[in-house]
Amino acid sequence: MGNYLKHFILITKHRHQVIRNAFHMGIFFHSLKHDLSKYSFKEFKDSAKNYQGNMSPIFMTRKNNDGYSFVAVHHTKKNKHHFEYWIDFFKGYALLIPMPYKYAVEYVCDVLAASKTYNKKDFSGKVVYEYFTKREKYYLMHPATKEFVKECFLRFEKDKFKFLKKKYTKDLYEKICKKYPNVFVVKQEIIDKSPYEVLYEKR
Repeated sequence: MGNYLKHFILITKHRHQVIRNAFHMGIFFHSLKHDLSKYSFKEFKDSAKNYQGNMSPIFMTRKNNDGYSFVAVHHTKKNKHHFEYWIDFFKGYALLIPMPYKYAVEYVCDVLAASKTYNKKDFSGKVVYEYFTKREKYYLMHPATKEFVKECFLRFEKDKFKFLKKKYTKDLYEKICKKYPNVFVVKQEIIDKSPYEVLYEKR
């Protein structure tokens, strides 16, 4: 039962940190629904079994199932602050739209909170920004959302939440979205290799 309790404490701590961040960024009431699906039976059981303490248990659920995570699929389908929710698939293409403003802001709050929860000693805006930019090429995220998220992380690195109030971020979001088409198309590719060759090779 140890890992079940530890996992409960960890996801609750993370959720509370997201809500604190959201208060600063002007979406406090919206954030009260954040990550409630993590407490559902479908997500909680497997996540707790794969509890690590210093990283998301979803990583281990993937490694134990050739990369496919039922927990991740359930979570992203239930939570609109994940960019995966905003992807449509049609005729071999992934069709991306920008995450609506409040969910894009919630995503920023989420990543900041995750970094602080899992890596408290080394937490900083620079660490969060570098983490995101190193991985963004793997994210099927609309370029407007990527640009907005990165700008928010840069602002946090420089001034914490000073320029992440709604009066600044709402205007920033709208300006960035105007630069891009609303639907961004990415061609899918079938890769005929084992999952471990593709997903866990050294990069």
